[in-house]
Amino acid sequence: MSHTPTEFLKVANHTAEHFGFQTVDQLRKSPECKKCVLSMPYTVTAASKKIDSLGGLLSSGISTFCEENLHAIEKPVLMYGFQQVPYTNETAVTFHIFNVERSIAEAILIQATRALATDLGHADHTVKLNSLGDTDSLTRYTRELTNFLKKRLDTMPADVRELMKEHPLTALAALIEQKHELAQRTPNPLEYLSDPSRKHFREIIEYLDMSATPYEIDPKMLGHHECYSDAIFSLDIETEDETEAPITIRGGRFSEFVYRATRTRTPAVGAVVVLKNSKAPARAPRPKTQNPSVYVVQLGFGPKIKSLLLIDSLRRAGIPVFHDLASDSLSAQLRDAESRKVKYTLIIGQKEFVEDTVILRDMDVRNQEYVTHEALIKKLKRKAVLSV
Repeated sequence: MSHTPTEFLKVANHTAEHFGFQTVDQLRKSPECKKCVLSMPYTVTAASKKIDSLGGLLSSGISTFCEENLHAIEKPVLMYGFQQVPYTNETAVTFHIFNVERSIAEAILIQATRALATDLGHADHTVKLNSLGDTDSLTRYTRELTNFLKKRLDTMPADVRELMKEHPLTALAALIEQKHELAQRTPNPLEYLSDPSRKHFREIIEYLDMSATPYEIDPKMLGHHECYSDAIFSLDIETEDETEAPITIRGGRFSEFVYRATRTRTPAVGAVVVLKNSKAPARAPRPKTQNPSVYVVQLGFGPKIKSLLLIDSLRRAGIPVFHDLASDSLSAQLRDAESRKVKYTLIIGQKEFVEDTVILRDMDVRNQEYVTHEALIKKLKRKAVLSV
């Protein structure tokens, strides 16, 4: 299915808004941005833009985050925007999440980009996943990879031997690109993950299992070692005639990249969706302002994942929602729901997670009931909370 750049951006706009992403203009107008006065010093050079393997669009989020003073927002920042891919001028939408260290950030990104792919007519896809881990993990893996490759220098192509002088992971990337048999025998980076990185990666796998997402762990899927840390992912989109997919989706965590650019510890993940062989329109569509009457509240890892899947079900049903999936505070979420004057809150705690139910609370009359997920959609449709 083909889409014009304008159609692509309209669909991306709707998907991003539903999953809680906002444009820079929206973020700047939020009450939390009253302290957004001083910009954060950063260094993103032309050389550093090349290492993010996404035409510099991933690293562009660092520039925006610092220049727009969004670092002053002391809560999760979910930001999206429309851009041109450097050199090709193809249309792209970027998703960035700052200030969220937990794996729910990757889960939100994967769910949002999968929803976008599906809405664009590409429901037949598989998530590919890998991790180089944190600094400790990468140090251990690099040491093992170096020892492995040095013992086999005589079997490498000459150009790859030269890349060993730069970094063993650069040499490995070249071996993989050349489909050299040596690439398949190199150490598996997942075997060298530190305990925190292994836990982080395992939680992402749990989300994929809980959501019945088709996925493949690919130890040979690499991002540049100076850009990505911990999990990286892509969507492998199948086409009927095995031609090149019309969109590409790739993302991952780049917290260490942010630290090197700003000298400040800021958790960060991002994803870039590119409409291939397209020229970006001169004007991007404006976000359609919605005022949802439903707020999803959650507490705990399992309930977060259930809530994320519920939010996606509501999207398919045409029901807009507010939510703060990154929050660990039940009271903060309820206060936010109150301040937004929503008609209904949907609450998923540990009990509801286990029983596969949702608490439907009417905020006007202050009564609540337990309902199944299937019954919930029907009830909300009868109550006419659909988007218009």
